[in-house]
Amino acid sequence: MIKSDKKLRELNATLAMDNNLLIPEAIKKLRNEEPFEGAVALLVSLFDRTDNRMIHRAIEEFFNDIKDKSVRPEIITEIRKPWKANTISMLVASCWQSGLDYSEYLIDIASIFLSGDYPTSIECMTVIGEAVDHCSKSTRDEVIRMIEESPLSGTNEKHALTLEVVSILKK
Repeated sequence: MIKSDKKLRELNATLAMDNNLLIPEAIKKLRNEEPFEGAVALLVSLFDRTDNRMIHRAIEEFFNDIKDKSVRPEIITEIRKPWKANTISMLVASCWQSGLDYSEYLIDIASIFLSGDYPTSIECMTVIGEAVDHCSKSTRDEVIRMIEESPLSGTNEKHALTLEVVSILKK
Protein backbone atom coordinates (compact mmCIF):
# COMPACT_ATOMS: atom_id res chain seq x y z
CA MET A 1 0.00 0.00 0.00
CA ILE A 2 1.32 3.43 -0.89
CA LYS A 3 1.16 6.66 1.05
CA SER A 4 -0.24 9.46 -1.06
CA ASP A 5 -1.43 12.63 0.60
CA LYS A 6 -2.49 14.02 -2.77
CA LYS A 7 -4.75 11.05 -3.59
CA LEU A 8 -6.17 11.08 -0.09
CA ARG A 9 -6.99 14.81 -0.32
CA GLU A 10 -8.61 14.32 -3.73
CA LEU A 11 -10.73 11.41 -2.50
CA ASN A 12 -11.73 13.32 0.63
CA ALA A 13 -12.78 16.32 -1.48
CA THR A 14 -14.86 14.11 -3.79
CA LEU A 15 -16.57 12.32 -0.91
CA ALA A 16 -17.28 15.66 0.84
CA MET A 17 -19.15 16.95 -2.23
CA ASP A 18 -22.15 14.83 -1.27
CA ASN A 19 -22.80 14.19 -4.97
CA ASN A 20 -24.70 10.90 -5.18
CA LEU A 21 -23.61 10.31 -8.78
CA LEU A 22 -19.98 11.39 -8.55
CA ILE A 23 -19.18 9.44 -5.39
CA PRO A 24 -19.98 5.94 -6.75
CA GLU A 25 -17.90 6.74 -9.84
CA ALA A 26 -14.97 7.81 -7.68
CA ILE A 27 -15.26 4.57 -5.69
CA LYS A 28 -15.29 2.50 -8.90
CA LYS A 29 -12.19 4.36 -10.04
CA LEU A 30 -10.42 3.37 -6.79
CA ARG A 31 -10.74 -0.29 -7.77
CA ASN A 32 -8.28 0.21 -10.61
CA GLU A 33 -5.71 2.09 -8.56
CA GLU A 34 -3.01 0.89 -6.23
CA PRO A 35 -4.36 1.01 -2.65
CA PHE A 36 -3.29 4.05 -0.67
CA GLU A 37 -3.32 4.68 3.06
CA GLY A 38 -6.41 6.37 4.40
CA ALA A 39 -8.83 5.45 1.62
CA VAL A 40 -10.38 2.66 3.69
CA ALA A 41 -11.06 5.00 6.62
CA LEU A 42 -12.65 7.62 4.36
CA LEU A 43 -14.94 5.06 2.73
CA VAL A 44 -15.96 3.52 6.05
CA SER A 45 -16.74 6.95 7.47
CA LEU A 46 -18.90 7.75 4.44
CA PHE A 47 -20.70 4.40 4.67
CA ASP A 48 -21.42 5.02 8.34
CA ARG A 49 -22.84 8.52 7.89
CA THR A 50 -24.91 8.12 4.71
CA ASP A 51 -28.18 6.35 4.11
CA ASN A 52 -27.81 6.45 0.32
CA ARG A 53 -28.24 2.88 -0.94
CA MET A 54 -26.29 3.50 -4.16
CA ILE A 55 -23.29 4.75 -2.20
CA HIS A 56 -23.61 1.89 0.30
CA ARG A 57 -23.63 -0.61 -2.57
CA ALA A 58 -20.58 0.96 -4.25
CA ILE A 59 -18.63 0.86 -0.98
CA GLU A 60 -19.70 -2.73 -0.24
CA GLU A 61 -18.62 -3.85 -3.71
CA PHE A 62 -15.31 -2.06 -3.30
CA PHE A 63 -14.56 -3.82 -0.01
CA ASN A 64 -15.78 -7.21 -1.22
CA ASP A 65 -13.47 -7.03 -4.23
CA ILE A 66 -10.28 -6.04 -2.41
CA LYS A 67 -7.52 -8.46 -3.36
CA ASP A 68 -4.48 -6.64 -1.94
CA LYS A 69 -3.61 -8.16 1.43
CA SER A 70 -1.80 -4.98 2.51
CA VAL A 71 -5.23 -3.42 3.11
CA ARG A 72 -6.17 -5.94 5.84
CA PRO A 73 -4.67 -3.99 8.78
CA GLU A 74 -6.68 -0.89 7.84
CA ILE A 75 -9.87 -2.92 7.60
CA ILE A 76 -9.27 -4.48 11.01
CA THR A 77 -8.53 -1.03 12.46
CA GLU A 78 -11.88 0.20 11.17
CA ILE A 79 -13.71 -2.90 12.47
CA ARG A 80 -12.43 -2.08 15.96
CA LYS A 81 -13.94 1.43 15.90
CA PRO A 82 -17.38 2.22 17.31
CA TRP A 83 -19.21 2.47 13.98
CA LYS A 84 -22.89 1.67 13.51
CA ALA A 85 -23.68 -2.05 13.61
CA ASN A 86 -24.43 -2.24 9.88
CA THR A 87 -21.07 -0.64 9.07
CA ILE A 88 -19.15 -3.16 11.16
CA SER A 89 -21.20 -6.01 9.71
CA MET A 90 -20.38 -4.83 6.16
CA LEU A 91 -16.68 -4.68 7.00
CA VAL A 92 -16.63 -8.15 8.56
CA ALA A 93 -18.56 -9.56 5.59
CA SER A 94 -15.96 -8.08 3.27
CA CYS A 95 -13.27 -10.07 5.09
CA TRP A 96 -14.64 -13.37 3.85
CA GLN A 97 -16.14 -12.10 0.60
CA SER A 98 -12.80 -10.72 -0.56
CA GLY A 99 -11.21 -14.14 -0.22
CA LEU A 100 -8.26 -12.72 1.72
CA ASP A 101 -6.78 -14.64 4.63
CA TYR A 102 -7.69 -13.02 7.95
CA SER A 103 -6.37 -15.84 10.15
CA GLU A 104 -3.82 -13.58 11.84
CA TYR A 105 -6.73 -11.43 13.00
CA LEU A 106 -8.76 -14.28 14.48
CA ILE A 107 -8.69 -12.80 18.00
CA ASP A 108 -10.01 -9.47 16.69
CA ILE A 109 -12.77 -11.21 14.77
CA ALA A 110 -13.71 -13.30 17.82
CA SER A 111 -13.89 -10.14 19.92
CA ILE A 112 -16.29 -8.57 17.42
CA PHE A 113 -18.25 -11.85 17.39
CA LEU A 114 -18.78 -11.52 21.13
CA SER A 115 -19.64 -7.83 21.22
CA GLY A 116 -21.48 -7.46 17.93
CA ASP A 117 -25.13 -7.82 17.11
CA TYR A 118 -26.51 -11.07 15.70
CA PRO A 119 -25.97 -10.27 11.96
CA THR A 120 -22.39 -9.15 12.65
CA SER A 121 -21.75 -12.29 14.70
CA ILE A 122 -22.91 -14.46 11.80
CA GLU A 123 -20.45 -12.66 9.52
CA CYS A 124 -17.72 -13.19 12.14
CA MET A 125 -18.56 -16.88 12.32
CA THR A 126 -18.03 -17.11 8.56
CA VAL A 127 -14.65 -15.36 8.78
CA ILE A 128 -13.62 -17.65 11.64
CA GLY A 129 -14.68 -20.69 9.64
CA GLU A 130 -12.60 -19.53 6.67
CA ALA A 131 -9.56 -18.69 8.81
CA VAL A 132 -9.47 -21.60 11.24
CA ASP A 133 -7.42 -23.90 8.97
CA HIS A 134 -4.76 -21.23 8.52
CA CYS A 135 -3.99 -20.53 12.17
CA SER A 136 -2.10 -22.39 14.83
CA LYS A 137 -3.68 -24.64 17.42
CA SER A 138 -2.51 -22.25 20.14
CA THR A 139 -4.38 -19.38 18.48
CA ARG A 140 -7.50 -21.52 18.13
CA ASP A 141 -7.22 -22.52 21.79
CA GLU A 142 -6.78 -18.89 22.84
CA VAL A 143 -9.89 -17.88 20.92
CA ILE A 144 -11.89 -20.78 22.38
CA ARG A 145 -10.79 -19.76 25.88
CA MET A 146 -11.66 -16.12 25.17
CA ILE A 147 -15.15 -17.07 23.97
CA GLU A 148 -15.86 -19.55 26.74
CA GLU A 149 -14.71 -17.16 29.46
CA SER A 150 -16.58 -14.17 28.12
CA PRO A 151 -19.67 -13.09 30.04
CA LEU A 152 -21.23 -12.37 26.63
CA SER A 153 -20.99 -15.95 25.36
CA GLY A 154 -23.57 -17.77 27.46
CA THR A 155 -26.47 -15.42 27.23
CA ASN A 156 -28.86 -13.97 24.67
CA GLU A 157 -29.88 -15.15 21.23
CA LYS A 158 -26.27 -15.78 20.20
CA HIS A 159 -25.85 -18.78 22.51
CA ALA A 160 -26.33 -21.39 19.74
CA LEU A 161 -24.07 -19.36 17.46
CA THR A 162 -21.40 -19.30 20.16
CA LEU A 163 -21.55 -23.07 20.52
CA GLU A 164 -21.17 -23.42 16.75
CA VAL A 165 -18.12 -21.13 16.65
CA VAL A 166 -16.43 -23.11 19.43
CA SER A 167 -17.22 -26.31 17.51
CA ILE A 168 -15.63 -24.84 14.35
CA LEU A 169 -12.53 -23.86 16.31
CA LYS A 170 -12.17 -27.33 17.85
CA LYS A 171 -12.15 -29.17 14.51
